[in-house]
Amino acid sequence: MAKVRISISLDPDEAERVRSHAERAGMDVSSYLVNAAIRQMAETEAAEAEFAGVDALIADAEGRAEDYGPVEEAGDGSLSADERREVDEAMRLVYGAGEFQARNRDEVA
Repeated sequence: MAKVRISISLDPDEAERVRSHAERAGMDVSSYLVNAAIRQMAETEAAEAEFAGVDALIADAEGRAEDYGPVEEAGDGSLSADERREVDEAMRLVYGAGEFQARNRDEVA
C-alpha cells in the first residue's frame, strides 16, 4: 500500500522531546508519531462510543427545552421544607458536606 507523507512543524524543544521518546521506545520519529496518533484516535473513538447514548439524551433534552422558553428563578421561599432538604442533600453529594456548608456561609454573608 502506498504511503502518504504528512508534514508537521514543532518547536525545537518539542521536537527534541519527541526524538528522545521515540529513541527510548526503539522507534524512528515517524513510527513513534504514527503510533501515538493512532492510539489517541482509538481512545477518542472509544470515549465517543461510550458516551454516545448520554450525548444523545442531552441533545434530546436540550432540543425539548428550547420549546419551554426562559424559566423564572425560584427563591428559597417557593420551596417546601422537603424540597429544600432534597436540594441540600444533592448539593452535599456534589460538593461534599464541608464544602457545601462553606459555600452556604459565603452566599449568606
